[in-house]
Amino acid sequence: MEFKENNMDNRHVDILGVHFTKTTEQQLVSELTDRITSQQKTFVVTANPEIVMYSLNDEEYKTILDKASYVIADGIGVVKAAAMLNDPLPERIAGFDLMVKILEVANEKKWKIFLLGSQEHVLEKTVEHINQHYPGCTIGGYHHGFFDWSNNEIADKIAEASPDIVLVALGVPKQEQWISQNIERFEKGLFMGIGGSFDVLAGTVKRAPEVWQKLNVEWLYRLIKQPWRWKRMMSIPVFVMKVIGQKTKG
Repeated sequence: MEFKENNMDNRHVDILGVHFTKTTEQQLVSELTDRITSQQKTFVVTANPEIVMYSLNDEEYKTILDKASYVIADGIGVVKAAAMLNDPLPERIAGFDLMVKILEVANEKKWKIFLLGSQEHVLEKTVEHINQHYPGCTIGGYHHGFFDWSNNEIADKIAEASPDIVLVALGVPKQEQWISQNIERFEKGLFMGIGGSFDVLAGTVKRAPEVWQKLNVEWLYRLIKQPWRWKRMMSIPVFVMKVIGQKTKG
């Protein structure tokens, strides 16, 4: 796999063992465009504090993050943690925004896309949205997220379609696990876990208003709209304490 090494160079910030790429959205989109054009396989993880905490308790998942071409700071908590460690990241890169930018480039470049994950009715609405707003893209195929992992028929179907971009909406950690387990089957392509982004494209879930995004409290909007997420949020104070511990040791 032609992944960039996720090592301790000046392009990465080590936050509790997860190596975040120092990049802006504009720079990243440019690099991803070049990699897709040259048919380099690329694995992008958009990570927030919850993902960092998950990796601390799951060695296999941590190994998957280490293999990624890019681990992007999709969470203001990660950006603040980097600043706390005196090794700042240029900006937060929201996974949804990055996906939209990639779709815009794909529309211009006439690239082929495969969509994996979510529920069937959400997926169908997502395909409609992409066909309407990004008509230059070719939908090489799509499949819902409810399938037998021991059956490799899905990966074979995707490989046969030979897409330039594979968007995987299986949620954390399944989407990264699926990409890691199957990426060797493909000759090329950008592979990116996108969580619930299909729901937003399909219009079944509303994203936080722009003012909430600019204030970096999109997480609070989601919590208000989805109160069941509070259990996930409990990992954030622990994350902060561990970052303080890392700074003290460093």
